[in-house]
Amino acid sequence: MDGISDVAVGVKRGSDELNVASNGSDSKKLRVEEAPPSRVLHIRKLPNEASETEVIALGLPFGKVTNILTLKGKNQAFLEMGTEEAAITMVNYYNTVTPHIRNIPVFIQYSNHKELKTDAGNQRTQAVLQAVSAVQSGGSPSSDVQEALAAASSPVLRIIIDNMFYPVTLDVLQQIFSKFGTVMKIITFTKNNQFQALLQFSDPVNAQQAKLALDGQNIYNSCCTLRIDFSKLVNLNVKYNNDKSRDYTRPELPAGDGQPSLDPSVAAAFSKDSNSLLGKIPGALNPLSAAAAAAAAAGRVALAGQAGSSGVLLVSNLNEEMVTPQSLFTLFGVYGDVQRVKILYNKKDSALIQMSDANQAQLAMSHLNGQKMYGKIIRVTLSKHQTVALPRDGLDDQGLTKDYANSPLHRFKKPGSKNFQNIFPPSATLHLSNIPQDVTEDDLRLLFSNAGGTVKAFKFFQDRKMALIQMSTVEEAIQALIDLHNYNMGGNQHLRVSFSKSTI
Repeated sequence: MDGISDVAVGVKRGSDELNVASNGSDSKKLRVEEAPPSRVLHIRKLPNEASETEVIALGLPFGKVTNILTLKGKNQAFLEMGTEEAAITMVNYYNTVTPHIRNIPVFIQYSNHKELKTDAGNQRTQAVLQAVSAVQSGGSPSSDVQEALAAASSPVLRIIIDNMFYPVTLDVLQQIFSKFGTVMKIITFTKNNQFQALLQFSDPVNAQQAKLALDGQNIYNSCCTLRIDFSKLVNLNVKYNNDKSRDYTRPELPAGDGQPSLDPSVAAAFSKDSNSLLGKIPGALNPLSAAAAAAAAAGRVALAGQAGSSGVLLVSNLNEEMVTPQSLFTLFGVYGDVQRVKILYNKKDSALIQMSDANQAQLAMSHLNGQKMYGKIIRVTLSKHQTVALPRDGLDDQGLTKDYANSPLHRFKKPGSKNFQNIFPPSATLHLSNIPQDVTEDDLRLLFSNAGGTVKAFKFFQDRKMALIQMSTVEEAIQALIDLHNYNMGGNQHLRVSFSKSTI
């Protein structure tokens, strides 16, 4: 990529062809935003040093990029997509996830132009576009930019994560990379104290697009930087489906013992010193090796990709007969400190949930979107609201809005709290703590059966203050957590319930 960062770009001279550019000022912004859909997109507020390759990368996941024109002095660019459909998909996507170049948010809208007319003499810009197009269609790029855009030969990427102050899970990687194509397999492991992953796409072209767009990007603001290379492997051999490795094409694979083995040839391809790797790949990732305190601090910053975004979530497709602010507070409280909950008065299957920051909102969204609550698959997205408003004094909204700012039940109030290390996706196995000494296994089995589920297994920890309990489904476990977290077990001892990464 470095090889083409200095490619010249087509610039119009002596023409009012690009008078739209002057509309980029905020004062005229409204008029510009009303332009009808067009395959030409107007991109504003680019950082000074942005290369056209980085601008092209914004469009790559959505289809073919057919032209680009950058206005260096104005920090703007025009990007022409192959079809209007691709442009519409791109604008719709970036309306929900702010695009970033070099950690700076940029703004995308339809241009008044239907196509770009750039200087045909600008051969190097065209060469860049041809190279990108060739790679996209599986061909080979022209020789002058062959090195700059190494043709994707392998569908497998090797991903290293630098500055990992916050846990990055296999599911997070799948979510990020699946925007570029079908992710078939992922293996995660720790090597030289660094979290690494091998990720296989169905097509080398998708791997090329993902590398071009994501290499050097941060998953969270100012930490968890992706370093991406092509792997020498062309196929991954996954033996277990669990939180360390996954083969999405073979859901029937066993979970193993939490330490999936890796094919020796895979290990050898990674390390000359394969003895140190075999049997340890993928090694257990300590979610916060940089100490919980560092994570607590890093966890307070907004997410890259959501910079400037609030911590407000929109949750939809709720079961309006059953849902309450308290049930949402309890479930979303597993992933952050819920400040306010508002079930929408005119649309009671939807709610706004204000977390204490954007990072917690992202965590809750990535873990809870698509889960079942009260029999319905809920949808969780980031809201455009900055805060959740409380009803005006004296106004009765039927108890649909609740303020939890001073709740004693917040799990993450203390910086460096152990709870930061125990954030896991919803699972059928629950971790119970704060169990009174006189409470028996039968008492707890009965309590959790009455929550409307089937208890499959139970195991006390040695001190009997903690236990694991396994329900028959994730949905039952979610329900049990909502009903029984903070349940008074007598003597003012309240049961604490969270999702576990273990199975019994």
